[in-house]
Amino acid sequence: MNPWVLLDEVEVPGDGGSMKLYQRAFEFSISVKNEELMNSRMHGSEDALAELACKRVADHKTPRVLIGGLGMGFTLGAALEHLGNTAEVIVAELVPAVVKWNRSHLAELAGNPLEDPRTTIRESDVGLVIKEKAEAYDAILLDVDNGPDALTHAGNDRLYTHGGLAAAKAALKPGGILAVWSAEPDKSFSKRLRGSGFKIEEVSVRARGTKGRRHTIWLAEKK
Repeated sequence: MNPWVLLDEVEVPGDGGSMKLYQRAFEFSISVKNEELMNSRMHGSEDALAELACKRVADHKTPRVLIGGLGMGFTLGAALEHLGNTAEVIVAELVPAVVKWNRSHLAELAGNPLEDPRTTIRESDVGLVIKEKAEAYDAILLDVDNGPDALTHAGNDRLYTHGGLAAAKAALKPGGILAVWSAEPDKSFSKRLRGSGFKIEEVSVRARGTKGRRHTIWLAEKK
């Protein structure tokens, strides 16, 4: 079997530890604190996050979607696939190296989504972007860290608190969708979403087609 080759290593802002990009033949892996965060062979749940959310807003005249977390570009690529030509997709990515990797090593994985004219990249904390303007988005997709149980950046926890959810709700247009990816189910987070005034649906999806671990996606509609 081919060995893993370290392509790059950076420090995550805010004492998030070391983030490493590896390659083995045609497979890529990103790890944080020596734990694998994502793998290019397992992106079924990221695809599902984008599909489930974007299909709900695709018929809007000019849908505007915010994605928190670029990852390997799969969520962005799937969002673009399910949105029309008039859509605008803003991606907020905290780690500049991840954007660089998506323009180089990882560019082909999801079909070069950063080159799509509908895409705008923001090298910023998605929590700050969310707070910039009220009723700005038809959908907000949070593919950040490990979900409500943050792994790489402690500040990501704020996204999933009552305050963070209130900010996301304010940034959504009426009837807008907050879609959240998580590595694990979380009953307390489901309760928090309902308590924040969202109508929610919880979906369990596989990491790789019909195989792999099950991940959780919440679809929370602004009432």
